[in-house]
Amino acid sequence: MALAFAVVMLGTLLIWPSSFMVVAAFLLGVGVYELTSAMRFAGRDVPRIPSVAVAIAIVPAAFLLGQVAALFTLLGGIVLISLWRLVEVALSRQKPSAGDVFRDVTNGLFVQAYISLLGACVVLLSAQSEGNLWVIGFILVVVAVDTGAYATGLNLGKHPMAPRISPKKTWEGFAGSVAASIIVGILVAWLMLGLPWWTGVVLGVLISGSATLGDLTESMIKRDLGIKDISSFLPGHGGLLDRIDSILPSAAVAYVLYLIVNH
Repeated sequence: MALAFAVVMLGTLLIWPSSFMVVAAFLLGVGVYELTSAMRFAGRDVPRIPSVAVAIAIVPAAFLLGQVAALFTLLGGIVLISLWRLVEVALSRQKPSAGDVFRDVTNGLFVQAYISLLGACVVLLSAQSEGNLWVIGFILVVVAVDTGAYATGLNLGKHPMAPRISPKKTWEGFAGSVAASIIVGILVAWLMLGLPWWTGVVLGVLISGSATLGDLTESMIKRDLGIKDISSFLPGHGGLLDRIDSILPSAAVAYVLYLIVNH
């Protein structure tokens, strides 16, 4: 299933970039639904309907109208989600404490900042000139990070990187991820983006850091919620968010780097 989805995403970016909006809306919508559902399971009442609606709405806003429209969609969405929760509280018979309501509202804000905002960076990048190639390129580097970390950590890993957050992550695995990301980054910059080789080194180093941070962030979220996987959307692989956790923060890095290189 993951392979089929990767083929669909690649096809939309190469053949008809506008259709990537459908793929992005699906990814962000499902990701937000998974995280809000996990939060509700842990007793944090984050409204799912408006949260998913905002995640989907930010995709066409970002692709068709740009940064400002995406930002206003996000801010307006956060207001909507907060008001939705406050109305729920006002209409409920058993009133939660003010602390619980504040926790629900801030958790709803976090979901949008973590998934919708970072996800919008992918969409914004795909809408740029040759942005579709940048999206494919930075995702290839993210895959290299995950592959390098897994292979090196499995064979050489001895020193835990963050044992309380992710016990299997090691500094040896991180070193392997950096090396793999630099190699793939150079190839992407040279063969795909037509940039000097050293920009691939910069891309690889930055993405290795952001991808690792994304992985650790989701591990912290799951540990805080007391769950192993965000959902069972992908049998045997956890949730969809478990598969894109490294991509989300890396999208912001790639988008900023694109702006620097092209402007």
